[in-house]
Amino acid sequence: MQNDNTLIQQLKSKDERALSILYDKYSGAIYGVIIKMIRDEGKAQNILQDTFMTVWDKAENYDANKGRFYTWVYRIAKNKTLNVLRKSDPFIQTDDFSVYTNKKEDISIDSEYLELNGAVKQLEDHHKEAIELVYFKGLTHREAHIEMDVPLGTFKSYVRQALKQVREIYSRTLSLIILILNAL
Repeated sequence: MQNDNTLIQQLKSKDERALSILYDKYSGAIYGVIIKMIRDEGKAQNILQDTFMTVWDKAENYDANKGRFYTWVYRIAKNKTLNVLRKSDPFIQTDDFSVYTNKKEDISIDSEYLELNGAVKQLEDHHKEAIELVYFKGLTHREAHIEMDVPLGTFKSYVRQALKQVREIYSRTLSLIILILNAL
């Protein structure tokens, strides 16, 4: 069996066999993420196919230095699933952490995740739980407020407050990094 690095290089060269092997290797795990979020087999299968079509079309954008191949495919699938959920459910959280991350390509996904995770860890427990349910577990607001056993309006308030706090914490961290870089 070929290793992922070889398969990814072949995929970047538009080798359909490499896509097929990578699909066989990762589609089960990716489908599991999608179905857990969307809970509709038909939509989940369509999103899975759309995800791997994007992998095929955008293979040249994958950079092993920024993260594992699975993580890249996972992000594509998660974003596609959230887009479908947003279109069909007006109560799904439409604000996305990606607007709070630094878009510079020289900063790796792993360091962005650690910074963001550090910001989330500074939140009060109820804010942290609200963010984790919506962003990391993929629950809708309706599902998450039931999980937390609070009214829907209260839950939405938790999410708004948490995002505001994360934005402030992340902004301070980013400002500090810029100051340090400018001082070098």
